[in-house]
Amino acid sequence: MLNLNLSDFMVEFKEGSVKNVGPTTKEVTAKLFDIESVEAREFGDKRVKVVAEDGEGNEVQLAFFPEQVEELAGDIEELQSESRAFED
Repeated sequence: MLNLNLSDFMVEFKEGSVKNVGPTTKEVTAKLFDIESVEAREFGDKRVKVVAEDGEGNEVQLAFFPEQVEELAGDIEELQSESRAFED
């Protein structure tokens, strides 16, 4: 399930084109639940892309710098040792 929360979002449809209108203060939050597949791969010269997809074909892609991946890996290791989410 993909959940999008759009704030101050306005577009104009004209002659088959989509045009951004209004102020540049737009904000978007995307959440993907019930993920069925996730993978990490190289992205460009200096990044790692993580791609997650649910069973309905919704997909979220994130591009991280190596130091961000290392920080995330550390967070996951900490959760594995301390969180109930990893208990059997």
